[in-house]
Amino acid sequence: MRAWLVEEAAAQGLRWRLWAPVAFGAGGAVYFSLRSEPALWPLLLAAVACVAVWLTARRRGGRRSLTWPLMMLACLASGLAAAKLRTEMIAAPIAPALGEPTVIEAWVVDVDGPGQRGARVVVAPVWIRGLAPAQTPVRLRATVRGEPPRPGEAIRLFAILNPPPAPASPGAYDFGRNAYFQGLGGVAFALGETRRIDLQPAPWRLRLAMAVNSARYALAERIVARLGERTGGIAAAMTTSHETWISPADMDLMRDSGLAHILSVSGLHMAIVGGFVFFAVRLGVAAWPWLALRVPGKKVAALAGLTAIGVYLVVSGAPPPAERAAITASIAFLAILLDRQAVTMHGLAVAAFVVLLIQPEAIVTPGFQMSFAATAALVALVEAWPRRIREISAPWPIVAVQRFGGWLTAAVAASVVAGLATGPFAMQHFNRTAMYGLLANLGTAPVADFILMPALALGAALEPLGLGGPFLAVAGWGVDLMLAIGGWTAGLPGAVRTVASAPDHVLPIAFLGILFVCLWRGRLRWLGVPLAAAVLIWPRAPTPDLWIGDEGTNAAFHREATAVVVRPGVREFAVDLWSRRRGLAMTDRTEAGWLCDRFSCRPESPDAGPVALWWGRGAPDPDQMEALCRAAPVVSVRAVVEDLAPSCDGRLVLDGVDFARGGALELWSDASADGDLWRAVWTADVRGDRPWTRQSDPDVSDSGA
Repeated sequence: MRAWLVEEAAAQGLRWRLWAPVAFGAGGAVYFSLRSEPALWPLLLAAVACVAVWLTARRRGGRRSLTWPLMMLACLASGLAAAKLRTEMIAAPIAPALGEPTVIEAWVVDVDGPGQRGARVVVAPVWIRGLAPAQTPVRLRATVRGEPPRPGEAIRLFAILNPPPAPASPGAYDFGRNAYFQGLGGVAFALGETRRIDLQPAPWRLRLAMAVNSARYALAERIVARLGERTGGIAAAMTTSHETWISPADMDLMRDSGLAHILSVSGLHMAIVGGFVFFAVRLGVAAWPWLALRVPGKKVAALAGLTAIGVYLVVSGAPPPAERAAITASIAFLAILLDRQAVTMHGLAVAAFVVLLIQPEAIVTPGFQMSFAATAALVALVEAWPRRIREISAPWPIVAVQRFGGWLTAAVAASVVAGLATGPFAMQHFNRTAMYGLLANLGTAPVADFILMPALALGAALEPLGLGGPFLAVAGWGVDLMLAIGGWTAGLPGAVRTVASAPDHVLPIAFLGILFVCLWRGRLRWLGVPLAAAVLIWPRAPTPDLWIGDEGTNAAFHREATAVVVRPGVREFAVDLWSRRRGLAMTDRTEAGWLCDRFSCRPESPDAGPVALWWGRGAPDPDQMEALCRAAPVVSVRAVVEDLAPSCDGRLVLDGVDFARGGALELWSDASADGDLWRAVWTADVRGDRPWTRQSDPDVSDSGA
């Protein structure tokens, strides 16, 4: 056994270096898992010390058994310090939760995707009533009424301003953290019509960003005008990242069929566009003998592919997934320019290192985790794929059948491997598994790879000249075919399965298992398979009996395999996130058995539900409080309650003070002889005290702080 292990270790060669970005990313993950913010100087000092010790050991010719652990420790400490440094560098004001609506004057930077309450835009505030310039956020995401204003316009909003929302439930997706690293300091909801105004000229960088986004939006409008709102909306999203024209039904169709990844500009799009330009230019150079004898065709094609990726990144608006994909593809083309092999695990490791150096926060985002896990799995598949023996002479029908069989086998293998690599992350983050996703992706892969994306790229490039119509028409046929395949697979029985999230520590175990299978060379790699399947096989914690949203405006309770919603239609997104995260099907409460009015809802009997809800901004009077406490063991009141009624003895009463401190919460019931005992987990306790959790609200009273 020892000899075999030594042989396995010796087979790794230079692959020990591949674990450096893994350790660097682990350092960033440790930073984001902390509940309190660490100081910067100890992290920098530890990183410098660890790197110095590692380099000293290397220079003195230390054995790998010593230098490799030191390298991993140095990368771990450096990743932790880099994440903290990034947090300090991008620190910007976060909007306070103002007690009343305010006036916002701002430049429209870009048009964001549609929300449940209307169109959304990203704005750069110039002036906000009630806030000093030092308190004014750099960017806001505003929900507006009617048609969204165009990028580059100056607008005035009468709106409700709040900091970025906290997670819908403890441990759920943290939009506030994501907004912090994207420079979004708050969200606004317009109460009236958007007014166009005149402002002083914006700084040149902002003007440049608005000009680029205006051109992107104009291109998206032209694509939609050419192809219609349904087909054109999908094509516009794949080109410019604008999802304004995609209906909720089509979005659900893409999710349920496992094709939603096609809408997000990411690695697939960069690979197709860059690869199409690369092979087209290389073919063009080879077809011109005079040019082929004078220039290195492969390097010219790589330079063209690199340029195409840069242009596509600008056209897409450079969302974080597109930036990461562009970095990865650029390193592959740079490898060709430097006479290196393009698709290697070392190239992927360099790409991961570059991405994590620029965006350490990417390590905790689903996009980074899924894209690099899938890419590592595909590169490992390429390394293990058997080399085909080329025939000396064979009839072309036989060669055609062999080539088609080889392509089909490779496509199935790639889809299966990529699906297995991304499955744990889809289950943990989105709790949605498209059971026929492999079938849908196999059906759409030839269309997307060879027809849709190349035609869409050519059409988008020529559309500003008025020549993109024929190519966009071909792309529209591809979109229609993709929607037809997606609709068919999404309509199959059992097309979607909801999977409850595993405990937070399980996903890193699965990630490590996937990376071990991909990076290790030898039979020992299969020890990573059980770890990779951890999200699937790990036992789930008991399902909470009750969920109450932030501010206590809605609640849902667990009954059998469903989440029963007390207030249907209110905070649907938050309720849906919580129910899916717990593996529950969402359903509305029945009208029978409940007494509801304008400001409250309470069960008539204990069998109807465990919670009584008061969502009015004013506190209930003593009689109303008495009725709430008599109705349910848990009473949620949005306002601050000064005095409790006698019937509230033995009841769990939560009011505005609790929600202001803790946000949303989950409750588990522990029935005992002394009555019902409740164990609570608050969102604020899970988030901790971090820069993106602080609201900086100067108007909060002592009782509500």
